[in-house]
Amino acid sequence: MKISDTLLPEFDHEMAGTRKTLARVPEDKFGWKPHEKSMTMVDLASHLANIASWMGITVNQDSFDVAPKDGEPFQTPKANSVKELLEIFDKNVADSRAILAQASNETLMGNWTFLNGGQTVFVLPKVAVVRSFIFNHNVHHRAQLGVYLRLNDVAVPSIYGPSADEEM
Repeated sequence: MKISDTLLPEFDHEMAGTRKTLARVPEDKFGWKPHEKSMTMVDLASHLANIASWMGITVNQDSFDVAPKDGEPFQTPKANSVKELLEIFDKNVADSRAILAQASNETLMGNWTFLNGGQTVFVLPKVAVVRSFIFNHNVHHRAQLGVYLRLNDVAVPSIYGPSADEEM
């Protein structure tokens, strides 16, 4: 069995929950943030919409430098509307799902290095990066966005079971 076949159902489930959460972001609160050190709602939502795009960087490359010494640092594209946010997310999810579905076991077991300014942050097998840096990272920021929604009296969607706002 291909490793990717075991990951795809989880990918589909997590991305469906993320899309429901992103769809609830109120445009009139794009600039809102709960604390001066926090991201704005649109920055957090844009980051979340772009996490899936890291699949190509992870599966198709052996390393990634978020702030290369001889280049521009990575910038998350920021959405200007909820419509654009969902378009970005949907494209990233479709592209990433196709990349993951095609990934061989050999590729997923290969090492991937995350760098910052040429310095190694970590080295992990690509399959571990997919699970931690993409799946878990997505869940983390989706939950964070759920708190932003709650603090703005926006109904939080059910993800793993009923939320305080929705029955399953």
